[in-house]
Amino acid sequence: MSITVAMYSHDSVGLGHLRRNRAIAFALAEHLPPGSSGILIAGHPAATRFSLPAGWDWLVLPGYARTPDGYTARALHMGVSGLSELRSLTITAALAALSPDLFIVDRHPFGVDDELRPVLDMLHTTGCVTVLGLREVLDTPAVAHAEWRTAETAAAYDALWVYGDPAIHDPVASGEIPAELAPLVSFTGYLSRGRHVDEGDPVEAPYLITTVGGGSDGGQLARIAARTRPPEGHRHLVVTGPQMSEAELLAVRALAATHHTQVTRFVPNLPTLIRDAAGVVCMGGYNSLAEVMATDTPALVIPRNTRRAEQPIRARALADAAVSDTIDINDLTPRRLGEWMAGAATRRVSREHVDLDGLHRVGHLACDLLAEVSSHV
Repeated sequence: MSITVAMYSHDSVGLGHLRRNRAIAFALAEHLPPGSSGILIAGHPAATRFSLPAGWDWLVLPGYARTPDGYTARALHMGVSGLSELRSLTITAALAALSPDLFIVDRHPFGVDDELRPVLDMLHTTGCVTVLGLREVLDTPAVAHAEWRTAETAAAYDALWVYGDPAIHDPVASGEIPAELAPLVSFTGYLSRGRHVDEGDPVEAPYLITTVGGGSDGGQLARIAARTRPPEGHRHLVVTGPQMSEAELLAVRALAATHHTQVTRFVPNLPTLIRDAAGVVCMGGYNSLAEVMATDTPALVIPRNTRRAEQPIRARALADAAVSDTIDINDLTPRRLGEWMAGAATRRVSREHVDLDGLHRVGHLACDLLAEVSSHV
């Protein structure tokens, strides 16, 4: 019997949410019965740049943007409540027509402004299995705890999947996930090995690469990287991300004009380029590091230190586990970055002590969960 899957990510800042769901979609396509299909709900038009498995498609919603005062509509002239209602009605109608067997939500149990609440209520009447997927680091325990609606989440979801290795960071033990939800938690391991990679142009070796994720908040790192002279005989590729503003991109390119540095907004084959690089410099987002950990490429993590403590916590945990190096952005200079690059170019890093098989495990978890729920019907 074929299985229909729906996956949701709100996608206000960065592309990590949709890229995480896309990686899982490819893993599920390999493990679910033949003929299974799915839809990925996302909130950024860049989603369609990424391929999907056969039988899967994107549903791209009008998007949110984040401001110092919170969320706002990215493009439409309407308030957050109106945008939330529009998105909620769209998702509900789509899933009512699709009638999924499995619904996987990334990070936010009820979406922005509770836009998923009517969706979840509708799906519960159909017997759909619901899963909340969480990255391994949420925030400081106090901040994370204040955001949970524990009883409502427990009623809304059949399982919580944590995409990490508890030996590196355990959000249940830290208090980021309430103890009351612990019975629902399964640790998958990092979503690293076995990621689907699109084809793209190779880069002439040897080279180093700097990537700033989606790019909306990576301007400072990209400017420092562009001013950094790579080791003798090496090239330097700076990937700014599709969300970096045009003005910021032009500034980065101007700084790189006199160095052996290439600046590009997007590459479809980033995991392959990271694998073959002499070293990689990145921010502390989950997906960037999941891709890095699938390789033995030395990595320097420059975590975002605004809004949430998630990236600094992750960067420190991975540095403590000898997975990567880390420097605070305020301590980073072109000279210091150049010194790190010179050292990285002469070594590789083993990450065999980390559980990196989450993409293999989610397929088995999904099949087991569907079978368990089916047996109780």
